[in-house]
Amino acid sequence: MYKHKFLVVLTFSILLSISCASYSEADTELESQKPSVAPAEAIAKAEKLFKQRKDLDKARQAIKALEQARDMDNRNYEVEWKYARMSFFLGSRKAVPEAEAEKVLKKGLSAAKIAKRMEPNKPDGHLWYAAILGEQAKRSPITVGVTSLDNIRSSMKKVIEIDPGYQGASAYDGLGQLEMGSRGLGGGSAEKAIEYYEKGLELEKENAYLYVHLAEAYLVVGKKAEAKKMIDKVLNMKPNPDYLPEYEEAEANAKKLLKEKF
Repeated sequence: MYKHKFLVVLTFSILLSISCASYSEADTELESQKPSVAPAEAIAKAEKLFKQRKDLDKARQAIKALEQARDMDNRNYEVEWKYARMSFFLGSRKAVPEAEAEKVLKKGLSAAKIAKRMEPNKPDGHLWYAAILGEQAKRSPITVGVTSLDNIRSSMKKVIEIDPGYQGASAYDGLGQLEMGSRGLGGGSAEKAIEYYEKGLELEKENAYLYVHLAEAYLVVGKKAEAKKMIDKVLNMKPNPDYLPEYEEAEANAKKLLKEKF
């Protein structure tokens, strides 16, 4: 289950009734000291720490390990996209203080931009750029908000163009959530979200997030029986111990739906 994948939940809670200020696409790359560790060494250390990410301090240490190898004058693609991935994870945790999350996500977005510039035909930078931007939109709808929808959507579609099944078909999950979060003035629809989620599940049967989000969309369109089936799928899964933080988040959301809607 989830072999060689780091699944991502992309949450787009856009306040569509608010007229949002423009969000600059200018790079937010931050100056850093010269690297003190070779990329391969930093990546190995970071990945070992990140496996223990249920302890958020381990996730913080993983990010710091990669920071030691970031070099403004000689960028390393793997360092940059993994830095973005780990930053998204930490920055999207509810237990992380707002000020810390904002800083982590800002740096992660910068790394994702670098990665997608370095390797535009690889999916990594595009996915984590969209994921982080979506998280920022959720947290700051007035300063990020609706103006980021097109950037998120285009990046997710680029991932699908390159590798539809990448990271457990997470781009389909992201597009579905974008549809759900932009209903109303943003033009999104639950029906379109369902199409994305179902396409994702055709490619990846073990992405618990897809099942939970599909259940939410089914409930919006009145398909309660179908929603219950998706919830049951999550609750009956055998989680991979390497991905317990992700599964537990999806499981908690499934249990909440079950309690509130059934």
